[in-house]
Amino acid sequence: MAKGTSGMLKAGHTSTEGLDEAVLRNIEAGYKLSQMVCSSMGPNGMNKLVVNHLNKIIVSSDCATLVKELEVDHPAASMLSLASQMQDQEYGDATNLTVTLAGNLLKQAAELLVEGLHTSEIVSGYKTAADFVLAALPKLVCHTVENPRDEASLLKAVKPVIMAKQLGYEDVLSALVAKAALVVMTPEGPPKMKADSVRIIKLIGGNIMQSTVVNGMLLPRTVEGTITRMENAKITVFGCGIESEQAETQGTVLIRNAEDMLNYNKSEEKALEEVIAAVAKTGTNVVVSGGSVSEMALHFIEKYKMMCVRCMSKFDLRRLCNTTGATALVRMGPATPEEMGECSAVFQKEFGAKKVTVFEQAADTDCPVASIVLRSSVVSVINDLERACDDGLSCVQQLCKEPGFVPGAGATEIELAAQLRKMADETDSLDQYAIRKFGEAFEVVPRTLAENSGQDATAIMSSLYEQHLDGKAPNVGVDISGGKTYDAAAAEVVDVLSTKESAIRLAVDAAITVLRVDQIIMSKKAGGGKGV
Repeated sequence: MAKGTSGMLKAGHTSTEGLDEAVLRNIEAGYKLSQMVCSSMGPNGMNKLVVNHLNKIIVSSDCATLVKELEVDHPAASMLSLASQMQDQEYGDATNLTVTLAGNLLKQAAELLVEGLHTSEIVSGYKTAADFVLAALPKLVCHTVENPRDEASLLKAVKPVIMAKQLGYEDVLSALVAKAALVVMTPEGPPKMKADSVRIIKLIGGNIMQSTVVNGMLLPRTVEGTITRMENAKITVFGCGIESEQAETQGTVLIRNAEDMLNYNKSEEKALEEVIAAVAKTGTNVVVSGGSVSEMALHFIEKYKMMCVRCMSKFDLRRLCNTTGATALVRMGPATPEEMGECSAVFQKEFGAKKVTVFEQAADTDCPVASIVLRSSVVSVINDLERACDDGLSCVQQLCKEPGFVPGAGATEIELAAQLRKMADETDSLDQYAIRKFGEAFEVVPRTLAENSGQDATAIMSSLYEQHLDGKAPNVGVDISGGKTYDAAAAEVVDVLSTKESAIRLAVDAAITVLRVDQIIMSKKAGGGKGV
């Protein structure tokens, strides 16, 4: 038996340890991932073209999408990837800040390690700096949304978030997001909005200016019968198919002659007609089926002047019940008044070559569900528009909980960097080196915004530090239009406070986790080698 790790573990494992073999390589992997997504930050951020394992082409600047599709394999870089995914799930925005800041914290730590500082001293300094930053952030709040139900306030809050993804369409998209959010926001009490209350429908064809908001929902399929429009709809929803009832066990019907065959068919038809007639008697004029609709059933539905719609998705069926206030029945038969739903209008509509069924509520009716219909002729563009709308809706959801905003355009980051530099100068312990490097890591945001807009980053950084000295102008950030610097708060370029706090917290946690690893042990992958 071999001695050491080789004798302890199974054949095929790999093990690396020490500063050069493990720690610095982990840092390099994390920093490379942050470099990859860093150039996609801000309104002028560049798109990445990713071809995944299914040969699907993704063109986007959204960090969460890129990290997910890249399928990061390195265990240390996966920490940053997981932090990005958690930020996306919880807050829906600032994923790029999470990965970029974590990568630059690792890069700054590598410089300290080479200079001779111990990992524990760096981690201690980073934790002290992180606590200081999270305590200082609420003091930088420059704008608060007093009334989230005010459309003008929502537009002001949502526009910068969408602008970071879609430069040029922010006015159109922010108006759509604000309108949809106001539809589903709770009318009384503290404002609340559920994440799945607004559905985004992508319909290829047309252009972004043709996008609309529907008070209700769309089903991406046509109606079943010839009736294509119904006003003041009374809706009965069946979770099962609309057809003749099937016995639980197989049976045999003995038919001796043609008369028996005709009588059997008539009894089947009579039983089905009685059920549908009873449904129509309740006042129902729209029937929704969660399964198949037989031709005989459709014939009787048409006979009683009812509209028939199929909805094969259980998710869409639940959303439809939520929209109309109906209860999905699990058996064929008439619904009680409490189980029936209502809708102002149900109609079939064409968007280009695509026909959809619209369940629309009146504008003055409280509707728990809204749909944003996006139009574009390019698949990659419409997917990016969807991500931008998702970020905008996440912003509205967060400001209902925490209405505070901090200045954007890199102003918050450079102010924190200036405060950390001052704090490091006043610290006597070895933590001062890590605190100073922590502050330098924040410089990546304004520097990247300047570089992505084609400006001289070094000159802008000098100007920003000069204006942020001693907190003289804490709201000054990078003007991407070419004006070098400007007051971000006055220009209404702001970021959600809770989202930025979460991004910083996750970035610090990911960086410290990677720094604490001094050895990587990987067992042999299961499944054997690939065939030649």
